[in-house]
Amino acid sequence: MIYVTRKAHFNASHRLHNPDKSEQWNHDTFGKCNNPNWHGHNYVIEVTVAGEPNPETGYVIDLGRLKSIINDRILEPCDHKNLNLEVQFLEGVIPTSENLVKAFFEQLEDDVNDAAHGSSTLYSVKLYETERNIAEYCPKRAV
Repeated sequence: MIYVTRKAHFNASHRLHNPDKSEQWNHDTFGKCNNPNWHGHNYVIEVTVAGEPNPETGYVIDLGRLKSIINDRILEPCDHKNLNLEVQFLEGVIPTSENLVKAFFEQLEDDVNDAAHGSSTLYSVKLYETERNIAEYCPKRAV
């Protein structure tokens, strides 16, 4: 099995807030991340595709095509946006790194799988909210 990863970055703001809970609960739970005036991150996303290379090209997936999919499905809708208010596929989602990485995987899955060679598939999406805070969604990996 070959794993191919493409990295990209974007900037976005968000607020961690559960509208079903009280202001006090949100403040106590999310602290500074519950700032009603939002806060931002310089996100880094890594998208990994797993499979066997095409014998004619040597590619698991054409990285130019993967770059384009990431741009269309994640960067264009999210870059320099408020993730709570401006990104349609995140409507109703508390934009924690954990929720974002799963939503990003779901946004990418069909297009990546269509572009990948043969039975190669989207394997994982990793999101760096900061250098030290990272979430990864990899539904096919055994726990």
